[in-house]
Amino acid sequence: MSYLNVLDSEAACKLAWSFDEPCAVVIKHANPCGLAIAHNIENAYRNAHACDPLSAFGGVVAINREATVEMARDLSEVFTEVLIAPSYEAGAIEILSAKKNLRILQSPAPIPQDRHVRQISGGFLVQDTDPVHIDTTLWQVVTTAQPTASQMSDCVIAWITCASVSSNAIVLVHEGSAVGIGGGQQNRIDAARLACERAGSRAHGSVCASDAFFPFRDGPELLISAGVKVIVQPGGSQRDDESIATANAHGIAMIFTGMRHFRH
Repeated sequence: MSYLNVLDSEAACKLAWSFDEPCAVVIKHANPCGLAIAHNIENAYRNAHACDPLSAFGGVVAINREATVEMARDLSEVFTEVLIAPSYEAGAIEILSAKKNLRILQSPAPIPQDRHVRQISGGFLVQDTDPVHIDTTLWQVVTTAQPTASQMSDCVIAWITCASVSSNAIVLVHEGSAVGIGGGQQNRIDAARLACERAGSRAHGSVCASDAFFPFRDGPELLISAGVKVIVQPGGSQRDDESIATANAHGIAMIFTGMRHFRH
């Protein structure tokens, strides 16, 4: 296990166990490049990998259910650095062990942490961790259009995932699967552009989560032009009214959470 293997494994486990449903996460260089929830772990893994197969090459995979033989066969077709699962079905480890340089880990749900510490010259920065509690009753729909129940479920997935992506972060989700992730950008419009480019046609009908507010209307306009139907964001910009007006003009829903997630 390299230094980066350990960091990526930690990030993958935390995100996978953020969901109660079967979930698979693919992490590359400390950022998600795939996530999906499904009725079973096999489909969750397939859908997570499909988010960005190019970036998933050499990535770290974490799941919150037992690794089955069927899933092991699928993963064995992909170059993967690490797989973390709470348990393994009989026969799964034999399949995975045939893979060169794959680290096979067994781990329960990660232990919650209260503090995040980073060393700087002459000292340390210490802050509370971001628990990403979800209470949709506190979310505010600020547009005429209202999200459907399924769209709201996707918004929750997108919002949780977005908090694990380096800022500036944009995450597109459709039917329980991330389809486009843009993160670590110096401006939000580039993060949105990257997420939409990776999603391609899969952006049509998706929901979008932004880890912070849109300072200008160009971000929502780009997302809407790609086919996004719901945008969930913290709100709080001096130009919130422009973003809301843009959403109303195109008949899409916009949700303000009142909380932002800057991950650095």
